Amino acid sequence: MNFTKAEYVASYPKVSSCPVSDKAEFAFIGRSNVGKSSLINMLTGKKALAKVSNTPGKTQMINYFNIEDKWFLVDLPGYGYARVSKDKKATFSKMILNYLEKRENLVTSFVLIDLRLPLQKIDHEFLTWMGEKGLSFSIIFTKSDKLTKAELIKNLQRINNALLQDWESLPNHFISSSATNVGKEEILQYIKEILATTNE
Repeated sequence: MNFTKAEYVASYPKVSSCPVSDKAEFAFIGRSNVGKSSLINMLTGKKALAKVSNTPGKTQMINYFNIEDKWFLVDLPGYGYARVSKDKKATFSKMILNYLEKRENLVTSFVLIDLRLPLQKIDHEFLTWMGEKGLSFSIIFTKSDKLTKAELIKNLQRINNALLQDWESLPNHFISSSATNVGKEEILQYIKEILATTNE
């Protein structure tokens, strides 16, 4: 599935600046350099929609993309990049938390996690915060193409075990690869189903 219309709208420095609209919003967020821009480009079928950078922390504002005039894909700043100044990191954190807690149009969020790595402390803390706030989200595990099938199963189990230390049941999740389009149809179908429910 590729969209006939997937276009950049604008970037906003704070939640109060975000557009007034009745469109549902789906937010994408993750630790810096997790492959968020590549995933967005893969999902939309537009190779250069979101700017891909080798420099972590490139996304520094709330970026809106109009999908088929039906919903907004919202690209949030990455969290946890050490080379960003403390002042900027605090600003990003406030921006992120305000959007996730206060944006009424937000339907659900996708938290991206690098499947090649053990569950990072900052990812664990962020997921715990989302859970404590009762916010709707799913996990998208990225870069699955970098692993063998055995490694993928092992790493996923290790991450799930870490999450189950704090969670009674595991959050909804998807396995993805922007290089091979793994997970694309499943994620888009999930969004389609949510949109059908919200439009009833």
